[in-house]
Amino acid sequence: MTAQFDTTRRRRGGPGFGTIAASAVALALLVGIALDTTVVRIGSDAAAGPAGFSAEGFGGTEFPRVKGLIEERAVDTTTLAAALQADKAAATTQYGIPAGGASVFSVKFMGTVGEGKAGNYTVAVPGLPDGQVVRVQTGPAINGTELRDATGTIEFGQFTNQIEYQDAGSALNTAMKAAVLAGIDTKALSGKTVTVVGAFRLVNPKNWLVTPVAITVQ
Repeated sequence: MTAQFDTTRRRRGGPGFGTIAASAVALALLVGIALDTTVVRIGSDAAAGPAGFSAEGFGGTEFPRVKGLIEERAVDTTTLAAALQADKAAATTQYGIPAGGASVFSVKFMGTVGEGKAGNYTVAVPGLPDGQVVRVQTGPAINGTELRDATGTIEFGQFTNQIEYQDAGSALNTAMKAAVLAGIDTKALSGKTVTVVGAFRLVNPKNWLVTPVAITVQ
């Protein structure tokens, strides 16, 4: 007689190997998910995500540093004007900071304020060559990115995109207005003597528009 084994009990008595293996894999996945999960409480710093660029914060933090660097680099306008007339390339190499195809220069001067238009005043500076015009912008709108570009220490690669880079320039202008121009009656400057430190972009060699970082009105 051929022996027959009863396999019914083995099939019905408990889970097979495949079921046990599948359960083990599922359990391992659950454990892995749990270990990789970070619980964030609402209202916590982590819930807010990474901090983005703050133009206001950048301007407030960076303007004092930029101001100091421009004051250190500032060359007398009469010296710079003479150097540019004698050898523009050499003067640009010595005194300028390359920025967007037109170098930025840091200057200082004292002179008598003339007529103003849209907050931009001419300043008669003794010793300048004939035909040389120096103007200073006092707002309410402060245009350009001279403060951002004048030191060579603020570069596009420090920012996420072009918008942030542009906002950085505007933020420095805004911080300058608060720190330098807020206490000056910029509508009553004509005829007064001013001492200015600032920066300008050399677009027209005979006409400089200076963005100030310091103004003293006498």
